[in-house]
Amino acid sequence: MVPLYQRYSLYSDNDTYIFVPEAADARNLTIHRSSGDIVLSPLKRRTQADDRFFWNRFLQTRLIESATSSNETSSWGPYILPILYGTFDLRPIFLHGRQMQLCLISRRSRYRAGTRYFRRGVDNDGNVANFNETEQILLIEGPSGLSNGFNPESNYSSKFSFVQIRGSIPLFWSELNTLRYKPDLQIMELDNTVGLDPLCISVTLLILAMQQEALIGHLKKQTSTYGAVTLVNLINQKGHEKPVKDAYERHMAQLELPDVKYEYFDFHNECRKMRWDRISLLVDKIQDDLDNNGYFTQHSSDSAPSRLQKGIVRTNCMDNLDRTNVVQATIAKWTLNKQLIEAGVLSPGAGVDDFETLSKEFREMWAEHADAISAAYAGSGALKSDFTRTNKRTHKGLLEDGVKSVTRYLKNTFLDGTKQDAFDLITGAWIPRKNPAASMFLVADARPVIIRSVPAAASFSLFMICAGLTLPRTSDYSLMYYFLLWFIILAAALTFMIIHGVQYVAWPRLNPLTNIIYYDGPGYRSARNGMGLKATAHLDVHKQKWLGAGKHRRGHSVTEEVELGTLKKD
Repeated sequence: MVPLYQRYSLYSDNDTYIFVPEAADARNLTIHRSSGDIVLSPLKRRTQADDRFFWNRFLQTRLIESATSSNETSSWGPYILPILYGTFDLRPIFLHGRQMQLCLISRRSRYRAGTRYFRRGVDNDGNVANFNETEQILLIEGPSGLSNGFNPESNYSSKFSFVQIRGSIPLFWSELNTLRYKPDLQIMELDNTVGLDPLCISVTLLILAMQQEALIGHLKKQTSTYGAVTLVNLINQKGHEKPVKDAYERHMAQLELPDVKYEYFDFHNECRKMRWDRISLLVDKIQDDLDNNGYFTQHSSDSAPSRLQKGIVRTNCMDNLDRTNVVQATIAKWTLNKQLIEAGVLSPGAGVDDFETLSKEFREMWAEHADAISAAYAGSGALKSDFTRTNKRTHKGLLEDGVKSVTRYLKNTFLDGTKQDAFDLITGAWIPRKNPAASMFLVADARPVIIRSVPAAASFSLFMICAGLTLPRTSDYSLMYYFLLWFIILAAALTFMIIHGVQYVAWPRLNPLTNIIYYDGPGYRSARNGMGLKATAHLDVHKQKWLGAGKHRRGHSVTEEVELGTLKKD
């Protein structure tokens, strides 16, 4: 995390880069070079900082309220500092006698913040999980000293900016850990009500209406902020991901938003057998949109920007990490190439990959950017980053992806619960109570004794097996029954843990996902693994409790409580 107004010393002449939200284009956090200090009043800081990326907004609520109501606002200034959660990378490049600065900034939204499997989809306010805004900035110095009409406060003859966004698929959906490598897929909606009883039909229609409202709300937020939106969907059209794709396209077909365009690209199918060059097919599909949207441009001879970006590309895959990173880097390189040609640095027909220094800096910048976003959401570096770094897919990269996938599995299953709690606490999604006794559920383990004892039995049996390897033996069969006993106990313990896998996942405790885990309302569920041998009966109990609740805590609707998991486990 870095403050939105943090100064970065980059040169020995004490010039600095300062993050300053531009009044001309408030959605971009543009970099300016300056040798002076900037002093912002607390009210100005609060109003200028984009609320989506103001990560410590909840922590500073009382300070902001005090500054707003106080007549001495300047005294609160040093204590109100908006914090940005994202990445920043700036690299100097020298090409064809021109000095340039290539910068990449990402800003992660504080709304629906969380980890890979504990925050998916959209909420009722239209906020999606893992929403990131990425801005690529290109600053080019003049070819020979000061040009005609040049601003003496800057050494740059041309400034370019290009923004992209990513975010989870805006549906009510989730993936549930069950100790298996592939989680269960849950979509909380269904458009076919034939054969359902009246109560189920009413609940189904309610959820469908809420889903459509949330989807429209999310897209309208994007169009009001960025202009026209091109939705690029990269998930698979077969297998585990197909139901999400079908639900997404079904809802999109019902929308009538003129500024929203949907484009599907089956990434894994098109780029199979390491044919990653075929990503250019996607760029060809959306080239007209990219040309119409344009990018921010300001030359030193102009008193105002000569061009503003009029639209945005919103890219998603299942996690909005690996495939999304590759596609966003490809689109960014295509745009950078156009900007360099427009500035006269490259001749028409030339490309970024024709110059090794420029290409290397660009690839490394985007690869590190991808790793940082992936580590924040999934717990490991991005997959497929070898293509971003080297412009080609390698067998070494495949091996590294395997290691990263195992790392993700372990962290997402056994460590992300506390990480999600930290997100909920810092963003205000869960507010602690003043009574310490009310927080005892955070340290108490309410699982049955048999559930808690099985991992200890598995560990002890594994220890006894290892210890048996050191025991003396009179023949090859002297310890056969010993090992057979402990192998049977170990196998039985592991089987039990797999059958009851949900009980062994490190779930978040502040905002438990009980009503998503045991959701049995309208929608799609790929499987019901990890819920024990009596999973159906268990679900029936939760279903009756949910449908017959009558009153809902905190004033939320049925859909809201199911989707957000605000109901606590009794």
